[in-house]
Amino acid sequence: MSWRCDLTGKKALVGHKVSHSNIKTKRRFLPNLRNVTLISDALGRKVRVRVSANALKTVDHRGGLDAFLLKAKDAELAPKMLDLKRQIVKKKAKAAPETKAG
Repeated sequence: MSWRCDLTGKKALVGHKVSHSNIKTKRRFLPNLRNVTLISDALGRKVRVRVSANALKTVDHRGGLDAFLLKAKDAELAPKMLDLKRQIVKKKAKAAPETKAG
């Protein structure tokens, strides 16, 4: 399992740990990843994802998983989330003509 956020694409960075005597040692800065279950309103089901704490706040701010995925760029999303985004777009496109006709 890679240290990569499914929603934002945030991943581990590489840098130096610098001692008091200024000796530099390689280290990794890992993102704050959490395993969470988010609900898709359009699909009406739960989705388990591994996201950073920052992305979780952004999902809440944008108004849920569906709104986040619709606004997100395809290049940033994990393959699983990209598939979910396509399902949501398809479901919304299918539901839109029904509401206009009614």
